[in-house]
Amino acid sequence: MSHSGRNALRAAKRVVVKIGTNALTHATGRFNREHFEALGRDLLWAAQGRELVVVSSGAIALGVERLGLAARPRDIPGKQACAAVGQSRLMQAYEDVFGGQGQAVAQVLLTHEDMRDRRRYLNVKHTLERLLSARVVPVINENDTVSVDELKFGDNDTLAGLVAGVVEADALVLLSDVDGLHTADPRRDASAKLLETVEEVTPEVLSLAGGTSSGVGTGGMATKVRAASSAAEQGIRSVITSGAEPGRLRAVLGGEQVGTLFEPTGARRGSRAAWIAHALRPQGTLRVDAGARDAIVQGKRSLLPSGVRSVEGDFDRGDPVDLADESGEVFARGLASYDAQELRRIAGRRTSDIESVLGYRYLDEAVHRDDLAVL
Repeated sequence: MSHSGRNALRAAKRVVVKIGTNALTHATGRFNREHFEALGRDLLWAAQGRELVVVSSGAIALGVERLGLAARPRDIPGKQACAAVGQSRLMQAYEDVFGGQGQAVAQVLLTHEDMRDRRRYLNVKHTLERLLSARVVPVINENDTVSVDELKFGDNDTLAGLVAGVVEADALVLLSDVDGLHTADPRRDASAKLLETVEEVTPEVLSLAGGTSSGVGTGGMATKVRAASSAAEQGIRSVITSGAEPGRLRAVLGGEQVGTLFEPTGARRGSRAAWIAHALRPQGTLRVDAGARDAIVQGKRSLLPSGVRSVEGDFDRGDPVDLADESGEVFARGLASYDAQELRRIAGRRTSDIESVLGYRYLDEAVHRDDLAVL
């Protein structure tokens, strides 16, 4: 039990709240307006004296309802059409709840491309900062209408974890239809016990989350745990709890013992390091020797070609790559100074050999320390 962690939630001044589809709908998948209004009152309460960011699902469910469909479409164009119809209705629902109390809200729709492109990432960050400074509540959703597989976050849990890092939140609250992480799926095993606190997300913790999935939304318990883990690595406390019961958000931010608390495991990163570590998807892996690993982790040094043992994947210069030690454990992520074919040719070579091997030299480093983030 972590009393200090719970007390820290009471002092949180900037909070990201993710609301899952299952927290907004009936068991049939239809939008639950009565419950949404109750949840909206909790959000309004949370916005008093705090800076609040909401990451909200629900657009597709509202689109299904408006179009009179019997079930959520399985094909991508069908889902995108429902999102296009439902997103405006979702924002209207938030406007009805917040606007009636004089609280301004703003719609922000994102794709993964907005996060992996550095200039767009910074634009998102600056826009959100300006909205928060104006006491506006941003309501963020993935731009499902235009997203394609390679540009999708995949689920709003992942998006919420990224957003928490972008705005440097004090706390992330993930509301769903289950009351935290259990020793087993509580909907299938009556003996399942709630884990009140997770100090570190280990493979064993992730295995506990593997069997719990959501019926209407796209994210299961595993995605929530990964989002909490991502936030923890950025120095942010997270709580997974049920959004199906009114008052849970107040309880979390009041320091009460509800849901599962994930304690921070890392320090706050600078904006660029956070972007590299959490917003980018690696396109390949560089296996490095023990000396290179120590130089990067302990000495905060660049990765030189001499430390590269092997190159996996096909990537271009400037693409994100994982750095793994000789056992295969990934310990850092960075931007490659050369493409995969070039790195294969200079791997294990001295810096002075680069030009003679390639016929040119961009940089002395395979990955420069300014483009590295230790994980």
